[in-house]
Amino acid sequence: MIEPAPTSTAAAAGAVALIQEGLFDTYMLYERAGTWTVAGGDHATVTLDAEHVRVRHEGSDRRWRWRSQPLVRLGEALAAVPMPTGTAYGWLAFEIAQLLAGRPDLAGTADLAHVVVPRAEARISHNGATITCPDPDLRDRIHDVLTTAAPAPRASTAKVDIEQDSTSYQAAVADAVRTIQRGFFRKVILSRQVPVDAGIDFPRTYLRGRAANTPARSFLLDLGGRRATGFCPETILETGADGLVSTQPLAGTRSLGNGAVDDHRLRAELLADPKEVYEHAVSVKLAYDELSRVCVPETVVVNDLMSVKPRGGVQHLGSRVRGYLDAGRTAWEALEAVYPAVTASGIPKSAACEYIARTESRPRGLYSGAVVMATQDGALDAGLVLRSLFEEKGRRWLQAGAGITAASRPEREYEETCEKLRSIAPYLVENRRPVL
Repeated sequence: MIEPAPTSTAAAAGAVALIQEGLFDTYMLYERAGTWTVAGGDHATVTLDAEHVRVRHEGSDRRWRWRSQPLVRLGEALAAVPMPTGTAYGWLAFEIAQLLAGRPDLAGTADLAHVVVPRAEARISHNGATITCPDPDLRDRIHDVLTTAAPAPRASTAKVDIEQDSTSYQAAVADAVRTIQRGFFRKVILSRQVPVDAGIDFPRTYLRGRAANTPARSFLLDLGGRRATGFCPETILETGADGLVSTQPLAGTRSLGNGAVDDHRLRAELLADPKEVYEHAVSVKLAYDELSRVCVPETVVVNDLMSVKPRGGVQHLGSRVRGYLDAGRTAWEALEAVYPAVTASGIPKSAACEYIARTESRPRGLYSGAVVMATQDGALDAGLVLRSLFEEKGRRWLQAGAGITAASRPEREYEETCEKLRSIAPYLVENRRPVL
């Protein structure tokens, strides 16, 4: 059903207005290619933990033990569920990496994936809105919100100190460098968390942060006991119904937004820095090898190498690797081949992920996992969850990491985490009565 374009707000603001209206108890907003999709409600849910796949649909609740290829089993379970809107949305935790590495003991007991088939879906762009919803009353309410939404009032910014834990993080980097030099792995991404003490208005934080960022994907969600919003700098996987798949590793970082002269100088420095170029090159090579396992071999190519990508407060070296799925392969198999993102884990992945589990103080959960959109025709889109705000069980935090290699300097890697945190921290909207 095609509706008129929203008359009083931009597409992003219209999507956020649907969430603020409280029409849905669970939701996910997903931005891709100039379209903001709001998936609301829960027609069916598929979850995955370290042992089981579970499907809840129309009063039934089935659970069975998966034996191998957990993401493939997740995709198979989802394919067996009716999809009134034709699309499912959800999140994948970083700790699925431990399942893929054969270490379920490091994956924890919480859900590692939560994917829903929504009751209603609204896709909003500058051309208008497409609403898919079997319930005519709910469809009318969605239409009314999109045509009457008003601009958000001014809001107060929450204060967060991102420049903390310098000593402990730099010590962790130094230890990782020594471990790399002993040959245990070649690269590892270590992250640190920054607590957010204030209550946060997630929808308005999304709007404010999106205006200041240039992400590959963006999202806002309240699903499976987790709330999050963020600005994905890269995609882990993009798969079309025609079998074309691609992944977009970004590795190598300098700050952005320092003025034209300094930004240009830092761009040149990034392209010439041996540590950053090495970190990027080994990431692209691994992505190429991973796609080659599921694609027709002669179709796998690097069709964009080391372009500089602006992403909010930072600029990255970025490349794209693409190919065509081999006969009989699915998008979920391709996602399993490249998961977790090499730019958020390390090389080799299994050793790096084990080191992350032993070194970082808490499980990562959504951080460096994925937000996903999957369609009935076999297409799959997965954005890498970085530059994000998280909330779970009343605790809120930001998180950022840096890629550690043998040539890493602890003080520089710490500063890189600060640069990445500045893509989200200044835009946190405090959850209190707005300033009118």
